[in-house]
Amino acid sequence: MKDVAPVLTPEKVIVSYKIAGMNSRVVAQILDWLVIFAGILVVSIFVSFAAGLVGEAAMGAYLVVTAATPFVYFILCEGLWNGQTLGKKAMRMRVVMADGTPVSFFAALFRNLLRPADMLPGFPFVGMMTMFLTPRFQRIGDLAVGTIVIHEPPISMQFTPAPYKYGLHPFEVHVGNLRNMTLNDYLVLKRLCDRYPFLTQETQSRMLRDIWAPFAERLKISEIPNVHSIFLMEAVVMKYGRQQELV
Repeated sequence: MKDVAPVLTPEKVIVSYKIAGMNSRVVAQILDWLVIFAGILVVSIFVSFAAGLVGEAAMGAYLVVTAATPFVYFILCEGLWNGQTLGKKAMRMRVVMADGTPVSFFAALFRNLLRPADMLPGFPFVGMMTMFLTPRFQRIGDLAVGTIVIHEPPISMQFTPAPYKYGLHPFEVHVGNLRNMTLNDYLVLKRLCDRYPFLTQETQSRMLRDIWAPFAERLKISEIPNVHSIFLMEAVVMKYGRQQELV
């Protein structure tokens, strides 16, 4: 079984992600299901009392909540929290697309709607066998939508993906007019900004050297003392995207 997933990016750079193994994923699942069971109990009590339900009506509401809560929990957490649930967060894991980019909401949706298939024939036999038989520990939902579960590398400095659509970046003035920037430059830097928080420090340094440094030299963008290069990249992406109406 492979512990590392190499990904060839559109920039023709190989990025490696450490695949989350069975033990850590089982622990994350246990933590998530503890949260889910607590949520089911609280929501069921609230629904019963709020609606004044008793007897069969209360039981029906409880069954609906019990069936829906796991799907709602996993879909919303992974879809809106950048591929993490509380269990995955505790175990430093994250769901990402197979090409290393952040998981999309639709991928998180369909990935988790297929969870019942993993439970056949009544316990997670199919899901476990699928993970053991695939080189990237992918269950049925992962294979269907093209996702993997990775361990987050320890990062000394935390960054977030560039907020391309919101406001002006404080360093946009410093990056110049970007007259000689191309659409391909934009796509490369945008994808690097998206991936950057999830890369190892070694890969981060290599990507900055191989991708950002030649670009900055060509456009004569000088470094700012005590400011990390990722912020200049974000400024470039935001400014060019707005200029070209790409966002």
